[in-house]
Amino acid sequence: MEIFKRARRFFSRARFVLCLVGCVLIFGCARREPPADITIINNGEPETLDPALLTGIPEMRIVIGLFEGLVRLDPKTAQPIPGLAESWEISPDGKIYTFHLRTNLVWSTGEPIHADNVVYSWIRALNPATASDYAGQLYYLQNAEDFNAGKIKDASLVGIHALDPFTVHVELKNPTAFFLDICTLPVTYVVPRQTIEKYGDRWLIARPLPSSGPYELTCWKLNDKVRLKKNPRYWDATNTQSDVIDILPIGSPSTSFNLYQQGAVDIIWDKEVVPADLLDILLKRPDAHKFDYLGTYWISINATRKPFDDPRVRKALALAVDRDSLVKKIGRGGERPVSHIVPDGTANYTSPDGLDYNPALAKKLLAEAGYPDGKGFPRFEYIFNAAAGGGVKTHEDIAVELQQMWHGTLGINMDLRPVEWKVWLSSTAHLDYDLGRGDWIGDYDDANTFLALFQSNNGNNRTGWKNPKYDSLINEGNVQTDLKKREALFQRAESMLVRDELPVIPLYIFAGMNYYHTNITGIYQNILDDHPLNYIKKIRSQK
Repeated sequence: MEIFKRARRFFSRARFVLCLVGCVLIFGCARREPPADITIINNGEPETLDPALLTGIPEMRIVIGLFEGLVRLDPKTAQPIPGLAESWEISPDGKIYTFHLRTNLVWSTGEPIHADNVVYSWIRALNPATASDYAGQLYYLQNAEDFNAGKIKDASLVGIHALDPFTVHVELKNPTAFFLDICTLPVTYVVPRQTIEKYGDRWLIARPLPSSGPYELTCWKLNDKVRLKKNPRYWDATNTQSDVIDILPIGSPSTSFNLYQQGAVDIIWDKEVVPADLLDILLKRPDAHKFDYLGTYWISINATRKPFDDPRVRKALALAVDRDSLVKKIGRGGERPVSHIVPDGTANYTSPDGLDYNPALAKKLLAEAGYPDGKGFPRFEYIFNAAAGGGVKTHEDIAVELQQMWHGTLGINMDLRPVEWKVWLSSTAHLDYDLGRGDWIGDYDDANTFLALFQSNNGNNRTGWKNPKYDSLINEGNVQTDLKKREALFQRAESMLVRDELPVIPLYIFAGMNYYHTNITGIYQNILDDHPLNYIKKIRSQK
């Protein structure tokens, strides 16, 4: 089943890319157009702007401006606040959510947004034909997992229904403490059925494109920019601060920083797109805004390929990594080496320790696996997305260090495979790699957002590793209302990840950094690094 699911996902995205390339002129930006109120450098070219299909941070940053769900995130606290739903009630047993939509909701094209639009959007994300990697986030609904797996065909059996035009009834399998956080994710955003049914895979190139969020898509020109225009019909349009926002997919740090210094760009979201040789100085500038956030960097291992299907090999690789030395040498922004997956500071949770640096034990385990001193171990590849010229080549620098550590300690040989962002996304999603760089930014402040990634049925599990016991522990923890008992279950599960099985090797916790001057308001350093576009504004100088 998983093979066919991945095949559907591949062809679905391939069709979208072909449609986008074929229609690029339709989405081309006008030659002469007024300057944007805000211009942002967003690192990578978006893979898609379909809320059901996106998986990357660059895509999510744009999509939160175009579409909205029942609930959205507070820009200061990153906690759920009303979105398309103005209020909701939760049943005493925590399994029934009743959402009440605002009565003034309309698409940017003028048609009303009703409860059945919400139901359609969620069912579409769960539909196996959509091949959404994030569909698993909706498995908390009754029958959602079976519907996504194709075990049941009747969508009306899934636990979401429209009681009337302004009321959405959601029934969960079990109480889920973080369900409102789930409702802030793009996979739950309301998308236009009328457009999708008319254009199919080409729906994102429809003009005008109906939007449920604070902005409309004016143009999307590949390797140039995405331009967003204020949606005057958005329910909270009076509080949308900027009329036009340009988002540039520039990966070259020298280009990015020159544009920023000249005032042609207002915001740089990531420190990866500033010049590496200037980073020590730039970190001390007042326009460098530092923050802690929920993000972990790790090594992903394709556990379906030999010899990496042997846990002893994966453990040996982990034990041969000197994290402290690596982060001290490579880290430039305050990253902290860790041997666990869930970041420190996550609500109601403390991670167990994983495997520390132990070269002798690493050599012993590799020998037990049949490769004494690396003899007979096949040459393998490490995949990572390459930085543009002059960039902070973190992924490449880490890959080089790992290459040397594993050869020096274990006697094994690794080749480096630098690829573009989209190729990295596709290759890891389809398990077309041996080892590679991996990371995750928390979708919400709960250990589940990291640990559920590695369940067998999670579309974002890019390791191929499956373990029924692990799945059971996560499922049991998710329905546990006692926080201490829940933490203990999650700790047992995480121990399997970082001590026993090692489908991933944790390296460090991220340190966040944005660049913008004091004339930019509406950006708040929260733990999810989530910055809704409609709050951002540039204060013009008074002359």
